[in-house]
Amino acid sequence: MTWLFYALLTVATWGLYGVYLHSGQMAMGDPVNGRYKAFLLVGVAYFIIAVLAPLVVLKANGSDFNFPSRGIWLSLFAGALGAIGAFGILLAFGAKGTPTVVMAIVFACAPIVNAIASILMHPPKGGWGGVAWQFWLGAILAIGGGALVSYYKPAPAPKAAKAPAAAAAPAKPAAS
Repeated sequence: MTWLFYALLTVATWGLYGVYLHSGQMAMGDPVNGRYKAFLLVGVAYFIIAVLAPLVVLKANGSDFNFPSRGIWLSLFAGALGAIGAFGILLAFGAKGTPTVVMAIVFACAPIVNAIASILMHPPKGGWGGVAWQFWLGAILAIGGGALVSYYKPAPAPKAAKAPAAAAAPAKPAAS
């Protein structure tokens, strides 16, 4: 069940990714380039976690650092797909998409894309006819769930208006 821990870790971190990316973008204080500044720092984090950490693990495991070309190209393509997707999220925020809606659409539809790509790459016995009806029902429910979450997302609380500054009271004459 170790895999479940890692799957839930991914759910938690990816579930927080969009809202923190958007928050970082807004905290840059640059309406034109803030999103790109935030994404640049996401790239720095990816470098630290996705490059340096595996190097340490590979070294600790005594890897021979032999990388077959097919594995290299498929892995680079997967990384490019992930980076393009992350950049797409950023662009969606820049086009006035909110984290709640953008991430609901992404997380509702991405598993469907993944499942269909997996079926195409590794067809089941019987081809498309071998796909159980429950798969199609699950896809419809996922899309419907994403639509419902997007449409009925809670609105943020209105920002409290600043109270007008009190007029300075006239000075009282000094008592004699």
